[in-house]
Amino acid sequence: MTPLLPLSLGFLVLNYHGAIFSSSLMSYDHQSIRVISHNHRNIKRHPSVKITPRCTSIPISSSLISSIGDLPDTSQSLDPQTLAGTIEEGLKEKFDGKDIERVLTSWRLVDQGYYRKEYVGSKTEHQDDMIQECHSYVPGLSIKPFWDAQDFDWTRWLESSYSDIREEFDAFTATLPRSQKEGNNIWAGALTDDATSYGEGWKTLVLMDRGRWDNVNANLFPRTCQAIYKSGVPATEIFFASMDGPSSIKKHSDFTNFVLTSHLALDIPHSGENKCRLTVGNETRQWLNGKTYVFDTSLLHDAINESEQVRYILMMRVWHPDLTNVEKEALQFTFDCLEFPGLISSDSEERFKAEKIAELTRSFPLIPDEIEEKKYYAQIRSSEINAKSSGKKKQKKRKLKSTGRGFG
Repeated sequence: MTPLLPLSLGFLVLNYHGAIFSSSLMSYDHQSIRVISHNHRNIKRHPSVKITPRCTSIPISSSLISSIGDLPDTSQSLDPQTLAGTIEEGLKEKFDGKDIERVLTSWRLVDQGYYRKEYVGSKTEHQDDMIQECHSYVPGLSIKPFWDAQDFDWTRWLESSYSDIREEFDAFTATLPRSQKEGNNIWAGALTDDATSYGEGWKTLVLMDRGRWDNVNANLFPRTCQAIYKSGVPATEIFFASMDGPSSIKKHSDFTNFVLTSHLALDIPHSGENKCRLTVGNETRQWLNGKTYVFDTSLLHDAINESEQVRYILMMRVWHPDLTNVEKEALQFTFDCLEFPGLISSDSEERFKAEKIAELTRSFPLIPDEIEEKKYYAQIRSSEINAKSSGKKKQKKRKLKSTGRGFG
């Protein structure tokens, strides 16, 4: 599934004026180097920089592993006078080129306007829906419709936390009118025409975007965010998603292969009766309350809710497990450069300030629990947590100020 756009946190897309990320919570204005985020902030990016788009052919192969043999030539560095080239120089300065070779290849493919449409199904039996479509493509990553969720420690942790997450979510929906006034874009619909495949009945409530927590919304779900944080999920986006019933989401791709999608089935109408289903490639699963699913939304996928009720899930976009830690950091750096252009400034002081701001916006501030000593809890407003921390002793109250974007 996908958030507010054609989904994907971190789509690398080439438009008329250059290479940028298009995430589920962002749209792109083709007339200027400008990213418009979900809270309507306009961030101008090097308005003088232009990059000429170049088209490439669409490769078709039957390999189950994304290969680099059929890719365009990406051996040449990008022009450092362009925005894409400046970001590439920043990548090479921050990381060893050998460690991020696949990320550099991906970035240069974006600059070339590369679009990949590839059959990745069985070589002996044709499977119509086993098509991978990407304009954000890191070579060499394994492809399969569904991953075994039990192979990941974080999925098991989230499943064990399901009761707490569901209880908090039910309490929130019971006070929805008040909560909508307190939160950020509560149950927002798709932002662009590109997301029409989701339909009008598909809405989201964002907790994290591009690795940055939404401080306002996270404070509405303190127990959920603590469970997510302690699970260690390698997430780039986290949000609740609702789907009206009866309705369906049309077959589509999220156009990026370096993040997978995960669902924690939260409130599934008629759970176990096969009324709410997800199809990825040639495989179909039904959502079951309390279960997690990990799947590849660079493959064609669709969903259906045949009930008369709303289906709710907790959705996460997670780094592909085949990526190295350095590659994840490098991809995150490109996200950050587009959000904080000072990261690629030639002024060392400006660059230092941008690095600290980027680091702060991604952080999840912690405070020690005075009863359990070495265990820590998220520093977000929660009367339940504050009461536990203070115990029987009177303590000076801390006023946590909401910034509206990120913690801190």
